[in-house]
Amino acid sequence: MNSAGNEGVRFEGLEQEVLMNFSSAGIQATLNNLSKWLVGVVFGIMFVWRHDIETLWAICGGVVNACLSTVLKGILNHERPVLTLRSDPGMPSSHAQSIFYTVAFCIISMVEYFGCNGITAVTSVFIIAMGSYFSWLRVSQRFHTLNQVAVGAVLGFCFSIFWFWLWDALLIKAFIAHFWVRVVGAAGSCVGFLLYVVWKWAHDNKH
Repeated sequence: MNSAGNEGVRFEGLEQEVLMNFSSAGIQATLNNLSKWLVGVVFGIMFVWRHDIETLWAICGGVVNACLSTVLKGILNHERPVLTLRSDPGMPSSHAQSIFYTVAFCIISMVEYFGCNGITAVTSVFIIAMGSYFSWLRVSQRFHTLNQVAVGAVLGFCFSIFWFWLWDALLIKAFIAHFWVRVVGAAGSCVGFLLYVVWKWAHDNKH
């Protein structure tokens, strides 16, 4: 009698553990699928908040950053951990590269507007932590190795800093001085972003 009771309790505990694992895995898979839209949503919010040419420059940089990731994948040709999930190369992780490009953009924008203080420091740490979590999901879902994600994150963060340095050092004067440069820059950024969204959608469906 006691043996049957113990078996029932053990089975019930095992069932609860399995359900918890499936629930956790399901949440992580959902968040991972949503991460592909995270960058676009953040840029949309930033554009509504700032609505300036520098944000369009950042969007253009996001497209260039994604193209850089695609080129590097073709050159390095590093296999993913599970080839049956995705057939294209995995080094660097384009998700991590795009996420950390956006992380750097958010931190730079925040410091520009509010300066360096305790609040911006804590918020920056939180943004980096969120970016790290969404990037780590690519490892937990076995789309990338940890090295592929780490390389993508470093590349995206560094490229974002370089892209904004390029803006401040070389291009901001031309945008201020010439109206036609602002028009061409804004139109080019919008068209480039739309073309990238279409290409990314087709690329993801293919693989």
